[in-house]
Amino acid sequence: MPDRILPPEVTEDIRALLKDAGVTANQDLVARIVATGVGLGLDDTDRLDLKITSAALTEMRAAFRLFAPYRDVPKVTIFGSARTRPDDALYRAAVDVAAALAARGWFVVTGAGPGIMQAAAEGAGPEHSLGVSIRLPFEEKPNALVAEADRVVAMKYFFTRKLMLVKESRGFVCVPGGFGTLDEMFELLTLQQTGKADPTPIVLLDEPGGTFWAAFRRYVDDHLIPAGVISPDDFDRVLVTDSVTAAADEITGFWRNYDSLRWVGKRLVLRLRAEPTDAELESLNERFAHLVTKGRIERTGPRKPEVADDDRIDLPRIIMHYDQFRVGELFHLIRAINEFDSAPPASPPDPHA
Repeated sequence: MPDRILPPEVTEDIRALLKDAGVTANQDLVARIVATGVGLGLDDTDRLDLKITSAALTEMRAAFRLFAPYRDVPKVTIFGSARTRPDDALYRAAVDVAAALAARGWFVVTGAGPGIMQAAAEGAGPEHSLGVSIRLPFEEKPNALVAEADRVVAMKYFFTRKLMLVKESRGFVCVPGGFGTLDEMFELLTLQQTGKADPTPIVLLDEPGGTFWAAFRRYVDDHLIPAGVISPDDFDRVLVTDSVTAAADEITGFWRNYDSLRWVGKRLVLRLRAEPTDAELESLNERFAHLVTKGRIERTGPRKPEVADDDRIDLPRIIMHYDQFRVGELFHLIRAINEFDSAPPASPPDPHA
């Protein structure tokens, strides 16, 4: 069914409403949100569907307000079971990895519940923790660490909760858990594999000597790859480890030299923290020619759309005609960039990237 176009006078009334309400920034986008709401009414949308839409927008607004003051702080989300007990070795692993990342200047984001979520909040401390909880009829209430610090938002819907747990973070650690944890891990892998999310480090952390994620890795190797339902290197983007130090190093090291990316037309621009040498650039062309559809990987200055948006224009860049059907392999290129001798020491990423 085609969209019903709002009469011009209604559009003008929306603009006048926003002006009277004092909305000045991004007025075009806010007007579109209001117009969509009007359109839902004109479509005679079912009341339940309207309630879902209304609740989702309300929850997202609350979550955006929670995260807004910490926009300049790099964040890592730690996923895991609500049922893991404090005397479990996995609980200690979550405490330790959260503490290690907080010590490096990162905030830790969790689902704000008990178990691994509480362990991560304990490790990071309330001053470095943010929580996105889910309202359930059983099992889960926000843990005291984030609740008492007033750094938690409660969600009715899992899809809005997962959006905020993923959207705000520049790294992810998954500790063994149940259906919920596996669902979150698979969503991360799917977003990366399909290119719907920018490359981001993903760590599957087990207890010392644990076999949970190692068994999953074997399943991938023995079943998914031979069946042809994923590419042979799709899982290479993930670090499987039982070392807290290795997990923290993977999260922070991913941002050692790589900063961010942007598609400009059909070309991919990678923004770096340090200018590559001629020899390093040549090594990229030798190793990754199969990912480039034509031409070479070259240095570039900020492109016109980047300048217009004031988008990381102070950083060195490389540009290429990247094969968009192989976006899942981009992390190999990023790892090579991070291994350059010219790369600076690892430090927290710029969250504005």
